[in-house]
Amino acid sequence: MSQSSSSFATFGAGCFWGVEYFFRQIPGVINATCGYMGGNDKYSRYEDVKKGITGHAEVVQVEFDPSQVSFDDLLQVFWKNHNPTSLNQQGGDIGTQYRSTIFFHDKTQKEQAEASKLALARSGRWGARHIVTEIVPLQTFHVAEEYHQNYLDKNNLPSCHIEY
Repeated sequence: MSQSSSSFATFGAGCFWGVEYFFRQIPGVINATCGYMGGNDKYSRYEDVKKGITGHAEVVQVEFDPSQVSFDDLLQVFWKNHNPTSLNQQGGDIGTQYRSTIFFHDKTQKEQAEASKLALARSGRWGARHIVTEIVPLQTFHVAEEYHQNYLDKNNLPSCHIEY
């Protein structure tokens, strides 16, 4: 019996603690790792990212088994669990580090992300508000400090995101 290889997807949707939590709940997700991407690669410490001086977004890199869950399924979770019309802000978290972004790993992910963004815009779910989510090529992924990994469960906290 051949074993499926895993695939990766990377999403920014505000505070990475809640994003990580939602993706960890999905059958077929092998791992979800908090980190930083999209900024100046010489800065990858939380203290700098949180100040908004690095250009990085808080992201979650999702490792998944495509035989159990598709990239399109992950996109649906992404769209459902944050406000993609809010520029550089999710709830009380304000700054470019909280931007809505999809870092695509290959051409297929780019095409699927663009198609899902267009479908969401056409759905009327957000009314006349513009979907501001960036769809950009994968950049260097900086793993966040260990205390950020699985933070909500480690600290027995509820999710910091609401379902939209």
